[in-house]
Amino acid sequence: MTARKSFQTGAWVEAPGPGVRIVIRNDLPVPSPSSGEVLIKLECTGVCHSDVYSILGRTPMTAHIVGHEGIGKIISTGSGVASDVLNKRVGVKWLYNYCGSCEICAKDVTYCPNQENPGRNVAGTFQQYIVSPIKPLTFIPDAISSELAAPLLCAGVTIYSAIAKLRLKPGEWLLLPGAGGGLGHLGVQIAHIFGLKVIAVDTGEDKRKLCVDLGATCFLDFKASDVVASVKEMTNGYGVHGAVCLASSKAGYTQALSLLRNLGTLVCIGLATEALPITPFEMVIRGINILGSSVGTEQEMDELLKMAAEGKVKALVEVFDFNRLDEVLQKLETNEISGRAVVMLPDS
Repeated sequence: MTARKSFQTGAWVEAPGPGVRIVIRNDLPVPSPSSGEVLIKLECTGVCHSDVYSILGRTPMTAHIVGHEGIGKIISTGSGVASDVLNKRVGVKWLYNYCGSCEICAKDVTYCPNQENPGRNVAGTFQQYIVSPIKPLTFIPDAISSELAAPLLCAGVTIYSAIAKLRLKPGEWLLLPGAGGGLGHLGVQIAHIFGLKVIAVDTGEDKRKLCVDLGATCFLDFKASDVVASVKEMTNGYGVHGAVCLASSKAGYTQALSLLRNLGTLVCIGLATEALPITPFEMVIRGINILGSSVGTEQEMDELLKMAAEGKVKALVEVFDFNRLDEVLQKLETNEISGRAVVMLPDS
């Protein structure tokens, strides 16, 4: 077993709320694995907008350490865990644990009402060491670097699952507002692999080039184009077959719904808190389907990692030292990060 310290470095949140900032502490105890658990020395962790929401009290948080895109190696095991997992590289995801015995788990453990999540109700990945049950961990293929694998654990599998839930056929139209962002640029690549015709909506020449290079059928700059008229023209007046709304605003959902064709499907990812801008009457007469989606299944995770290992999907990543984590969180809050942010945990 690898020797380890008694104390570690981590980012502490005393109590979430408006204006709260993390505090880097060097006196946090290194946990020990219980039965069925392993201890992981984290190499890096992705940073999500949802981490910002938790710290600022916009979403529920009872833990003191956030983060849920951690990559590291197993350095010790609790009882009941085979020793052959030692030194294996694994990912700690949003789904940290689930009961496995309820009626919901029988259908999809992702929605277990008794689940535990890093950064919500158990300590997250903004620390050097973390314990985790062995069963939900994802083993990372050797062909993917830790920095590129981390964003796939949440952002990647979230957009992958959302697109899969649309059940679109090759050649059908997919609308991706925010296509040049952290989730969107991954979505463009995944949809292209699925054979979908992607209408990427964002703004700026850099994002236009990025989306087109990644496989988008077309790019619409919402500041320079009439998005509604352009989409209708491309789709023979019908609208798109499916849309994934990444925006956390009512305006984003309003636009996505307006561009769906009859019998179209909208998958909701963006964490808007306002009511959806559509009535049951309109849903009935148009035959619209609306689904919510949170992260994804283990099978979807494995499928995505296989794509990444084959070089078909690659996250656009900005890598930072751990001591810049507070700066990264502030940049995320003001949308100043291109692609996905990853911070490297201290090695000692």
